[in-house]
Amino acid sequence: MSGAEEGTHPTEPYPRGLGLEHPVAPPRPPLPSAPVAVPPPRRRARWPWVLGIVVVLLAALVVGGEFVARAVVAQQIRSQAITALKLPADQQMDVAVGGIVLPQLVAGRLDDVRISSKSVAIGPLTSAVNVDATGVPIRGGALGGAKGTFRITADQLEKAITAAAGSTPIESVTLDGKDVKATGSVTLFGATVPLALALTPGAADGELTFTPTSATIGAITVDPDTVASSPFGAALKPLFTRQKLCIADRLPAGVHLSGLRVDAGALVATFSADSAITTDPKLLENGTCPAS
Repeated sequence: MSGAEEGTHPTEPYPRGLGLEHPVAPPRPPLPSAPVAVPPPRRRARWPWVLGIVVVLLAALVVGGEFVARAVVAQQIRSQAITALKLPADQQMDVAVGGIVLPQLVAGRLDDVRISSKSVAIGPLTSAVNVDATGVPIRGGALGGAKGTFRITADQLEKAITAAAGSTPIESVTLDGKDVKATGSVTLFGATVPLALALTPGAADGELTFTPTSATIGAITVDPDTVASSPFGAALKPLFTRQKLCIADRLPAGVHLSGLRVDAGALVATFSADSAITTDPKLLENGTCPAS
């Protein structure tokens, strides 16, 4: 069978070139795709920045307050110390407060205070002074504790000892090891003989003490045990009298001398303060020297 089989409908190709009467339909444009949802711009949270600024400002206020508080406290302590010790108003004195001051002010007590001065006149002596105090009350109450030192140079000690030596012929004083060395001269049988004394320093009852441990007269050296049997025992025995230098009447009654030693080329006197010195006005008055 030629042509199309029975029962089928062959498709004829669309004729071309039919002119304007039979235009070819243009291709259909693609359907628009569904619009993509664009989220709105996200606003940055500002509160972390604000919090940071607040923290910085608070820190600046705390640092500034700490600086001012430290300066005010140091000035007040200096003023009270000068008044208590009856020192000149222009006395050089450094005050250092340990730790952070503001919490200590709130608690009403300073944990650690250090007071120092390079030159303080205490009776016949001029010395460097250092004091370490703990538990210093701000609004009344007992002092936790205080210890300190007077550091006396050899030349200052010489002035004090020669002034207090009286009839003992001491002309110069040096520091040698743990001892104080005093030199001078004595007259024996009309002759002038060089003298050298070795003195052990100490402290008792508000006095600085110097106990002779040996004496050298010319070529003869004696000690307290052998002086009596020496050829010049009667003349030498007075040399072994303990020398005393009282400074208790130049210090508050609440300050107690506890020791005296030679250390690194200087004579160091140690002292402590009564805890009631901040509550009992009598302890701020000058002490008294023992009756001689």
